Amino acid sequence: MFCHIMTGALSGLQCDLIRVEVDSSAGLPCFQMVGYLGSEVREARERVKVALRNSGFSLPASCLNVNLSPASIRKSGTSYDLPIAIGILVATGQIPARDLESTLFIGELGLDGDLRSVRGILPIVRSAASHGIKKVILPIVNIREGSLVPGIEVLGASYLSEVCEYMQSGAGPGDGSDGREEGGFISLRKADSFDIEAYLNTALREAPDFLDVRGQDTIKRAAMVAAAGFHHMLMIGPPGSGKTMIAKRMPSILPPLTPEEALEVTAIYSVAGMLKSGEPLVASRPYIAPHHTVTEQALAGGGNHPRPGIISLAHRGVLFLDEMTEFDRSTLDVMRQPLEDKQIRIIRNAGAYTYPADFMLVAACNPCPCGYYPDMNKCRCSPSQVSRYINRISGPLLDRIDICCEAEAVELCNPEYADQGPSMSSADMRSRIEAARERQTCRFRDMKIRFNAEMSGHDIEKYCRLGSREQLLISSAYESLGLSARSYHRILKLSRTIADLEDCDNITEAHLSEALFYRTSGAGYWGR
Repeated sequence: MFCHIMTGALSGLQCDLIRVEVDSSAGLPCFQMVGYLGSEVREARERVKVALRNSGFSLPASCLNVNLSPASIRKSGTSYDLPIAIGILVATGQIPARDLESTLFIGELGLDGDLRSVRGILPIVRSAASHGIKKVILPIVNIREGSLVPGIEVLGASYLSEVCEYMQSGAGPGDGSDGREEGGFISLRKADSFDIEAYLNTALREAPDFLDVRGQDTIKRAAMVAAAGFHHMLMIGPPGSGKTMIAKRMPSILPPLTPEEALEVTAIYSVAGMLKSGEPLVASRPYIAPHHTVTEQALAGGGNHPRPGIISLAHRGVLFLDEMTEFDRSTLDVMRQPLEDKQIRIIRNAGAYTYPADFMLVAACNPCPCGYYPDMNKCRCSPSQVSRYINRISGPLLDRIDICCEAEAVELCNPEYADQGPSMSSADMRSRIEAARERQTCRFRDMKIRFNAEMSGHDIEKYCRLGSREQLLISSAYESLGLSARSYHRILKLSRTIADLEDCDNITEAHLSEALFYRTSGAGYWGR
């Protein structure tokens, strides 16, 4: 007897529907599997055989052939165990073939027949729904993640025997049955509807508050501008000046994730196998701070079975590089293309994988090896040492950073801080940022752009128009500072964000001057 079962195969963040074709025929007893299989899928044969036996089923003395189609797509992972087991039971006549065309099966089997979690459930269920699949049966531990997708029935099981008894009960998709009949069949748990917006509103977001930061008003203002327009930011200053303290507080002033953004981020973490237990949805913007010894592959992603790297895990959030000059230069330059294209493409023998990488880069570094330049009373570095140290960051990468600001050394008993009163809190800063964000939402309402930093050259011409005095200022700065065309456009986008923070429709000289200040604040360190 022949049958086929539907399942899904991940390729990056994309999912292809796979037909698990099983044929049971007379002949010498065998169990063969084909279809461009990875080592984990080939090992499924032994897991499935033992799991069937321990679940009360048996493999008949027949010729079993299993094909995972299309054969041109490489299959990896352990999620094929359940569809292979169900296909064998249907092909050998041990359970009925009901609604197989409209049902997708996915799950890893333990040797005792229990169903274990698999990664990538969210993109698989979304793909199934878009292809007209009516029902998905998956491990019970993945049921809340699967319930994020509307318009499809998601059922969870703990054991293979529960899935088999559910199919024997005759429950069909969309008939309102949970699989339990008078005969006492075990029911599968049906996923409750998931209100994403309500979850985002109620999820706890614990983040340090800017209220703890005293002094450093220039950097706090720069942080607010960066958060309002999703601009990249670099802080330069001596050790202990508060650079890391400010970076850790950036998530507290960023606008909350929209439902669409939350699903994007959750899909990445699901594919990476990094979703936290009991949290089916990533509810706050990511904050990733890798150590300076991180490798290129860890940053970009990849491996024999490619998975998202650090820059993809920071998608829609903050990537903080502390002690940026201590990172390997080649590792830093991996970010040059993602900073422009907002995605990263990985080529391997098994195929090409594309992961999103729309993150906000926040970096911090010391001005020299000892950290105290230009305070010559403390600095022990020669001019050549300072130059070599700061030039570990390449010019093309610096050109992609919108804001560069200096963090001054903090005096413990500075009376100015006491006279200033309490610092501005994250809530106060966020209220101003959200007002600026509303202006951007209104401006880009018919476009795919979310923040000013995402504007293209055409958008800049439309939304960053300058008056004669402003045009004279930017032209003079372009010539005197030797700016690149990229720098010119980034200054205009930064000016647009500053104007939005001030609730202004037009970019003024004051807005341009502030943007130029942020752009040229660290020029003395690089001689630009």
